[in-house]
Amino acid sequence: MKLRRTMMYIPGNSPAMIQRSFIYGADGLILDLEDSVPMEEKDSARILVRNMLREIDFGSCEVTVRINHLSTGYGEKDLEYIIPERPDGIRYPKCETAEDITEMDKFITKIEESNGIPIGSIKIFAILETAKGVFNAYEIASSSPRITALVFGAEDFTASMHTNRSKTGEELLFARHRIVLAARVAGVDALDTVFGDINDTEGLKKETEFIKQLGFDGKSVIHPRQIEIVHSVFTPSQSEVEKALRIVEAIKKAKERGTGVVAVDGRMVDAPVLARAKRILLLAGVNTDEE
Repeated sequence: MKLRRTMMYIPGNSPAMIQRSFIYGADGLILDLEDSVPMEEKDSARILVRNMLREIDFGSCEVTVRINHLSTGYGEKDLEYIIPERPDGIRYPKCETAEDITEMDKFITKIEESNGIPIGSIKIFAILETAKGVFNAYEIASSSPRITALVFGAEDFTASMHTNRSKTGEELLFARHRIVLAARVAGVDALDTVFGDINDTEGLKKETEFIKQLGFDGKSVIHPRQIEIVHSVFTPSQSEVEKALRIVEAIKKAKERGTGVVAVDGRMVDAPVLARAKRILLLAGVNTDEE
């Protein structure tokens, strides 16, 4: 279970930003070769990101690369340069069908094989940012064992829906529900879209609280100052941590006694309750020996 509260976009054509990207404390980094890179810089950005992956120790950050879609003529070369450097994953934009993922899977597998990389090592983060992609969320999420997360892209989504993104976000509600539901059924993470106004800290906090309640595992961010705000929302309270510890300890003692019925604070503890407790402890950074 990986912690993906925040994954921060870094333009792939900015060596200075890439070099210091891991110091800000995001759970993950997205080295971007797509929207943040002008057409005339696609080739140089690809080489830069490849070299940075070779040279920089990103520490505990999960490092992914957002490539260009295979249909653009840039995506295949992005994979040829990036996969041999073994990033944790590839963020694939504008996914609309399961076939998009199976095609991507084949390309990655071919490059893994030719570079002696264990097949399946590189994960796929499928970005859903069109009406068709959101509609096919479950088919996409279940199309390959490489899929580790569904990622919502709201800007392109609202354009495909013939509307605009608002501060209240009602135009995104159905898509967010569908993505979280598909992710849960498929057993992968659900990551929310970016919040574009880096100066509106209250708006970011409110939106993060909302998407956490919907069931999202984290949120993409575009600026270091957004990281701590998102983390503060996803960090459990002391009372939540204490209760989770009691649940884990009760399960441990029940196993030692050989009993199957456990209650904590007057409530029966079943598998979903235990799973929720473990996630709370993960988010709080509390280690436990309970398997």
